[in-house]
Amino acid sequence: MTRVSHSRTDARRNHDRVVAAARELFARHGLTVTVPQVAAHAGVGRATVYRSYPTKDDLVLAVAEESFTALESWTRAAIANNTALATYVPDLFARLAADRGLAETFFEARLLPATRLLDLIGELVTAAQSTGQVRADLDDLDLRITLCGPARQLIALDQWSPDRWRRHGAMVVAALRPC
Repeated sequence: MTRVSHSRTDARRNHDRVVAAARELFARHGLTVTVPQVAAHAGVGRATVYRSYPTKDDLVLAVAEESFTALESWTRAAIANNTALATYVPDLFARLAADRGLAETFFEARLLPATRLLDLIGELVTAAQSTGQVRADLDDLDLRITLCGPARQLIALDQWSPDRWRRHGAMVVAALRPC
């Protein structure tokens, strides 16, 4: 019995090390990080990573889920507090600048957590539309293009200054205002 418990403890510790290593590497270097690099950084074999995460997307999702959950909670609070889009969007961009992996995952918007976050941002936009702060003709596709376009360019140009990201977030807000 002691051996089984010890084995489970080791497996849990290895799992935690893999997730921590992936989180650190993705945040610093983005999604170009490979599973073997994560394994090496965690001090485990590749097979240990692949046992829990059969594909790199599975690992990315596991790491992104926690970050997106935090962003969702923050966004829900912004909705509840009627936070102005002019404050929210630049702050969102600054948060994305601090985590390359999160920014790239948000930009791709193909993983469920990114889609959920974009839907919540849509609620903020709807509230802003009702008060005339945002163009009345703005739809979900417009919002995704307007938010993700600058993020994609900042990523492609390897620009990671939070001040630069915040500035472009403010430009996005300006683009959303009524003409």
